Amino acid sequence: MSAEPPDLPRYRVMLALDIEGSTARTNPAKAELRRVMYELLEEALRAGGISEAHRDALVDRGDGVLVLIRPVDEVPKTALLNPVIPTLTKLLAAHDALHPDHRFRLRAVVHAGEVHYDGHGNFGEALDVAFRLLDAPAVKAALEQTDAPVALVVSDDIYRCVVKHGYEGIDVVRFDPLVTLQLAGIQHRGWVHIPDEDAAARQCNEYASKVSFR
Repeated sequence: MSAEPPDLPRYRVMLALDIEGSTARTNPAKAELRRVMYELLEEALRAGGISEAHRDALVDRGDGVLVLIRPVDEVPKTALLNPVIPTLTKLLAAHDALHPDHRFRLRAVVHAGEVHYDGHGNFGEALDVAFRLLDAPAVKAALEQTDAPVALVVSDDIYRCVVKHGYEGIDVVRFDPLVTLQLAGIQHRGWVHIPDEDAAARQCNEYASKVSFR
C-alpha cells in the first residue's frame, strides 16, 4: 500500500479567543461562559460578513476558541479588525452590564499563515505563533490594567499588512508593540490594542436593549 501523501499547507486568517481567569471558575460557571462566548463570537462574525461558508468549523479550546477563515475577496483581513473585534467588544460589554455576576473578559489574537490538517485537527508554525502571542504575559498584563472587556494582540504581519495603513475603523496609533517572543529561533512581535473603553461604555445600553441573552 502506498503511504498517504503529506498534507499541503492551506492559508488561513486566524482569530482566537481566550477567557481571562477561567481556571478560577467552577465547572457550571465555565459552561455558561463558554455558551455566551460562542454566542457573541457568532454574532460578531456575522457582523463582519463571515459566514460558515467562509471558515472552517470552529475549533474548541476549552476556555477559548479558534476561528480559521478562508481568505476570499468577500472577507478581507480588515473585517476582523473592523467590525468583528469592535462588535465583540460591544456585545461583551453589554452582557457584562446585564449579568454582573457572570462577567468575563477576553483576550483575542489575529494572525495569518499556513495551516496543516490531519485526522486529529490542525497544526503548524503559524498557529504556534498565534497562541504564543495570545498567551504572552504582556497581553495578559494589558488586560489586567484596564476595565475594558477585550484585549487584542495582532502579529507583526497583520500590523504591517493591515493596521499601519489605517484602513477605515482601524486606529494605528492605538496599537502598541508590547510583545516580543522567540519561536524556533525567529523573533516575533505582537501589537496590543485595547478597544476604546469609552466607546464601548457609551454603546453598552444601546446593545443591551437590542440583544437578548438567555
